[in-house]
Amino acid sequence: MTAFEPNSIRSYSQEDVQQILQLAIARQADDKDTEFSYEHLLEIATELEISPESLKLAERDWVVQQGQVQKRKAFDAFRIRKFKKRLGNYTIVNGFLMLLDLLTSGGLVWSLYILLFSGLPVGLDAWNTFQTKGEEYEIAFQKWNRNHQIKQTINTVLNKCFKALQA
Repeated sequence: MTAFEPNSIRSYSQEDVQQILQLAIARQADDKDTEFSYEHLLEIATELEISPESLKLAERDWVVQQGQVQKRKAFDAFRIRKFKKRLGNYTIVNGFLMLLDLLTSGGLVWSLYILLFSGLPVGLDAWNTFQTKGEEYEIAFQKWNRNHQIKQTINTVLNKCFKALQA
């Protein structure tokens, strides 16, 4: 479509309509604190001839997507905490070995080799920790998610058992 075509000739694909409306809403709501009520959302959907059932399904899908985003953020934070712990251990152990080397030989002789060779796994660990795309990331996320769900289930069952025993 060109800019000089009359309004009656213009036509857009569904994807184009979504992008245009998304941009228009973003421009209208310059303030990040602007919120829309469900009634306002329903009114917009009605004007766009979107059925309330479709809107409810879309909202449900959106809630699921937001839950997945939150889970991924929690997983990424978990991986970073785990990496920081390993990096701290690496720093403490190698710092001790370097100090021992300084005290025993008057310089850094053998501890630099240990520092270098033990740094390789830490570097690879950093690469894997901050790599958030790809099959390995997905496999690690799925494993973490399963373990997280199992822990939540066990906690829920234990809490119910304790509440039943207290009553």
